[in-house]
Amino acid sequence: IQLAVIGNVLRLSELETWGGFLINFYIAVISIALSFPIGILLALARKSSMPIVRLISTSYIELIRGAPLFVLLLLAGVALEFFLPSSLSAPDEIARAVTVFTLFTAAYSAEIVRGGLQSISKGQTEAGKALGLNTIKIIFLITLPQALRNVIPAQIGQFISLFKDTTLAGAALGLFELLAIGSAITKQYDYLGQGLIYESLGFIALLFCVGSYV
Repeated sequence: IQLAVIGNVLRLSELETWGGFLINFYIAVISIALSFPIGILLALARKSSMPIVRLISTSYIELIRGAPLFVLLLLAGVALEFFLPSSLSAPDEIARAVTVFTLFTAAYSAEIVRGGLQSISKGQTEAGKALGLNTIKIIFLITLPQALRNVIPAQIGQFISLFKDTTLAGAALGLFELLAIGSAITKQYDYLGQGLIYESLGFIALLFCVGSYV
């Protein structure tokens, strides 16, 4: 349902006409909103007692975490058409960027959440069983809330990294995001020879610093 909503938003808003910091912000917010619940599900699946579920989750996490983000973005931009039937149209560049960032960040978030789950003592689970709670209630009412609270700093750090990595979408997918605009400005005729690249990059860094701090 979430992916369908995002797809409708991408089509209705004509995001391909956007540019600059708005693209970075949009990709980061949507990717964070989608990757966080997926990461939780992957973490729970990796700790599942069912071998097949645990194997699928572990394989996905290790495969994605072992691949460079920039390579995944290049594959999404160049090779996606080779894997889609001719009857289906490939999504636009922003949709591809959101998909890659979501899948990539979900794998890292899963490991962060799994670390939080491992920090919870077995006594918490045993206390839930003593109260007559089933496994699902123990996870979502006792262990998972504590685990998520314990990993807030690491999770926020991962989301900040995602926000800054959105600049890679410009180089890999040709999006006219903030860093691409900062480079293009200094190449305009009125600015040639003025050596304003340092001022431009400094301003871009300042915007990302403020965004990351917030």
